[in-house]
Amino acid sequence: MNPALKRAQLNREAILSASPARLLTMLYDRLLVDLNRAESAQLTGDFAVASENLVHAQAIIAELASSLNTDVWSGAKELQGIYTFVTQLLIDANIKRNPDLTRQAIVLMAPLRQTWHDAAAAPTTASTTGGEFLA
Repeated sequence: MNPALKRAQLNREAILSASPARLLTMLYDRLLVDLNRAESAQLTGDFAVASENLVHAQAIIAELASSLNTDVWSGAKELQGIYTFVTQLLIDANIKRNPDLTRQAIVLMAPLRQTWHDAAAAPTTASTTGGEFLA
């Protein structure tokens, strides 16, 4: 089997078998990969690659935002505000080709990524096993 196809199959299987907490951390991991790639591409003037990564990062943030449940978690509205702000940063970073705006998004999202990783690694309780854990 083609190595790229094999990798894609393994990735798909990992996603399909992942817990809600693991899916969340996987999304954050990929978000930071996209943001760092976009920033690097902007700094080297490769705006096509930067745009591709910024648009994908926006799609991830939209997915994270859609998983918010304000009925279960009181902090969901505040996190939604952060997602909205970062989405606008990424749109502006893409339009203006500004790596400083991309860096600002990285600075905001990296601690959230770490927080969700820490939460996912913590012992689970009944309230975090049913999917309500999602950001």
